[in-house]
Amino acid sequence: MGAIPPSLPHGRLLCGTVLTAAFDRSLADYVRELALGPVETGCVPMALAEAWGAPAMAGRRYALLAGASPAPGFLRLVEGEGVEGYRPLASLGWVAFELSVRDSFALHARLDREAFPVLGAPKLVPGFDNFIPFQVRGRAGEVLYLNTVREPSMAGLDLPPAEAEVDRMFIAVLAAADRAASVRFQVEALGLEEGETWVIPYSMINMSFGLPEDHRTALTMTKVGRMPVVEVDQYPPAAGPRPAARGELPPGNALVSLAVRSLKAVRAPFLGPPVALDGPLYAGARAAVVRGPEGGLFELLERP
Repeated sequence: MGAIPPSLPHGRLLCGTVLTAAFDRSLADYVRELALGPVETGCVPMALAEAWGAPAMAGRRYALLAGASPAPGFLRLVEGEGVEGYRPLASLGWVAFELSVRDSFALHARLDREAFPVLGAPKLVPGFDNFIPFQVRGRAGEVLYLNTVREPSMAGLDLPPAEAEVDRMFIAVLAAADRAASVRFQVEALGLEEGETWVIPYSMINMSFGLPEDHRTALTMTKVGRMPVVEVDQYPPAAGPRPAARGELPPGNALVSLAVRSLKAVRAPFLGPPVALDGPLYAGARAAVVRGPEGGLFELLERP
């Protein structure tokens, strides 16, 4: 994954952040199993923790990870306390990051199951035969959808074929109690566009909530032009708010960073004062964080 250039399309996914209570082991897993290496390490500055609305994160260790692909984008691990009883894919907010991979079957065959237990083996999904996904869980309870793109064009969207064994995140998956409200927030407050809606048997959701295999879930993609951004899944009524330790980011899939043209155009309150930071991800850009109606945290990086 390459460094973030000064100018990017509005809505471009730049980073997915994972909060982990097993920082050293999580970092070793990503380096060894997914060939993502640290391009920046350090401790979270107080100003950034305040921008996140999570002051307890100040001073916590982080590692910004990138792979061999030239496409800009990162994954970031941040050290946290963890939450007793947290269960992946069972609460509202960010539930998964989708990454493009070169060969789902080969990656599935070689992954260490202790580092990344497999939730679903590679298969074609009815209605989504442009890619072959499989799903894994990391040590922090984060979920990754690892997708091999077979056909790069589908239903008004362009999907990026992998340029490395594990390439960049190209869709963030959001669990919503009210899918329409979450989509409306992204369109009206963040300037994204509403894309197609599908209704499919969603094995990850059915497994998490003990629903029949043929139970169908509605999902809507938000996008910019033909670039996908967020998959908004309608979660069952049993899904509640994501638990989080006091003053921390949520556990697991915690936060998603997007490029925006202007922070002034954002129509939602910031959780803390915007902050300008250096480094491979921020590159001097101002960043601010907003919370969606389902609790998902959007870190917005101003890229005119």
